[in-house]
Amino acid sequence: MIKFLLLFTLVPLIEIWVLIEVGGIIGSLPTILLIASTGFVGVFLAKYQGLAVFYRMQMDLEAGIVPAEQMFDGACILVGGALLLTPGLLTDIVGFSLLLPFTRIFYKAAAQKYLNRRMEEGNFNVWWS
Repeated sequence: MIKFLLLFTLVPLIEIWVLIEVGGIIGSLPTILLIASTGFVGVFLAKYQGLAVFYRMQMDLEAGIVPAEQMFDGACILVGGALLLTPGLLTDIVGFSLLLPFTRIFYKAAAQKYLNRRMEEGNFNVWWS
């Protein structure tokens, strides 16, 4: 619980500080245009990557393969798209890295390692309804 409190207070404060610093260097209008353009580009990239993952998932399902990798990809794209919609440069960097397939590999590996560790420790619960 305290982790989320820190996340939702520290990240916006750091983002505001970065925006102020960048605005002081390049000016306020270019900073605003930069933030807006990353949001627009991010929406199109998320849509393109999401559709590509959807089609790969559909092909796997038709072939009788469980699309586990595509599900991880879809989760990364969802989080990356959400981060790109939030104003800020740091969240945009992380968001773009989640949308690009060659950097998404590292996030997927870390998530799989985390989930495997949780399952080995017996601290992994799945709720299904």
